[in-house]
Amino acid sequence: MKKNIVFFGAIALIFTALGIFWGNRQHQAQALENAAVSRLLEQTLPDTSGKPQALGQWKNKTLIVNFWATWCAPCVDEMPELSALQAEIAPAQIQIIGIGVDSAANIAEFAAKYKIAYPLYTGGMGAAELSRHFGNKAGALPFTVVIGRDGQVRKTYLGRLNMKELRNELGTP
Repeated sequence: MKKNIVFFGAIALIFTALGIFWGNRQHQAQALENAAVSRLLEQTLPDTSGKPQALGQWKNKTLIVNFWATWCAPCVDEMPELSALQAEIAPAQIQIIGIGVDSAANIAEFAAKYKIAYPLYTGGMGAAELSRHFGNKAGALPFTVVIGRDGQVRKTYLGRLNMKELRNELGTP
């Protein structure tokens, strides 16, 4: 009987330790995401006309941040769908922004050629670093982050977006 009590006590201690460990890891991940959102909203990046824009203007809105580049085929492929989505979600105070991991000249030329219905900003190589703070360790593109009105990261997507999944995340049909 004493052996059973000791055995179950040891098992309970192991599970308690695992619970504390996993809970602490989740708390650390959330703290890193909060820091990434703060870092994002502190940025001032040039728009397609070269005018500096404070990204803090999007605070308190649900925000879809799409990291992309003109040379990235999946990025360019999903942009018309993102433009159409922006028209649908604007009344719900949801905003898409694109941050280009590219040169200002390439982004300006791209914007002039294609009519994108959401703001595009030039982030250059600093944008790749910014995406890494959201968990994009490889720096791969496209990379998309959904940030709630409360400033919490709700979801990240690596690779071409599945629009149905994104709409489900946003609660839109």
